[in-house]
Amino acid sequence: MSRIQQLSSSVVNKIAAGEVIERPANVVKELLENSVDALSTRVDVDIVEGGAELIRVTDDGEGIHPDDILLAISNHATSKIRTAEDLFFIQTMGFRGEALASISEVSHLVIRTRQHDSNEGIELDVNCGERVDPKPCGCPPGTKIEIRNLFASTPVRRKFLRTKSTEFGHISDQFTRVALANPRLHMTLRHNGKTVFDLPPSDRLIDRLSLFFGKGVTDHLIWVESEVNDVRMSGYVAHPSHSKSSRKWQHLFLNGRWFQDRSIQHALTESYRGLLMVGRQPVSFLFVDMPPSAFDVNVHPTKIEVRFVDGQQLYRQVLSMVRTQFLSMDLDSEMKLGK
Repeated sequence: MSRIQQLSSSVVNKIAAGEVIERPANVVKELLENSVDALSTRVDVDIVEGGAELIRVTDDGEGIHPDDILLAISNHATSKIRTAEDLFFIQTMGFRGEALASISEVSHLVIRTRQHDSNEGIELDVNCGERVDPKPCGCPPGTKIEIRNLFASTPVRRKFLRTKSTEFGHISDQFTRVALANPRLHMTLRHNGKTVFDLPPSDRLIDRLSLFFGKGVTDHLIWVESEVNDVRMSGYVAHPSHSKSSRKWQHLFLNGRWFQDRSIQHALTESYRGLLMVGRQPVSFLFVDMPPSAFDVNVHPTKIEVRFVDGQQLYRQVLSMVRTQFLSMDLDSEMKLGK
């Protein structure tokens, strides 16, 4: 039998890429979250051929310090945590420090970045794990990351990609989630040179919802809010006359991060009991804000599921919030929009 061996960093990163980077949309998600963490006010996303040929994300955020540029593509190198205890107080989108390392192992990645107080930027070129020494470059403040030929070093993974339109559809979903969570962020999305979304910043969530889903949806939305102890919920639910056949239209955000939770979705369905036909699901855009110590986001590689300290309390709060709002209204009369 073969002896136990330590895996090389290259193999480790390819394994990590298999967990975190399933398709181009996962790359876009990771890069957008980095831009949000960098306190950007504008983010531009350019996609070519569904992301298989090119993904480019450009922001005007803080930029990366030249001394940290190599650490940016190192496995589990992060500025977000220092100790294991920090995992229970996460207040940023990213924190594991594995995304860029994984991406650079399975693609041709180029980073150009400049901090706002610096006179020149720095460029790092990594081709399937083989890097060129960083060099000075001219670029505007912020960070531009280009990823070409995704899964070039793992051609079997590339074969599992769907059609270009399908892959771009997944990218658009990820873009939408980040855009809804950050309406004050100017965001653009282009595919094969064609502008798909150009979203100006807004202080009102309803403005961004209208741009994505149109007045046919927003005209049926009802503002809801609730605060119990240190847990605040707010957002929109649709009038019972406006429902969908699946839960895809139930958008949940926890401290600005899109997530999925069957318990909360069940609470939403229960709050509409007797108001919807069997098989119909409510539409919602709900934002939950709570202390990071009240949940654990480190339970899923892509952070789309979380574990709550008191999930039952959240269930009751959602149920009470929506039902209380409905009881205060005449649902048969002309609906009044909230905030």
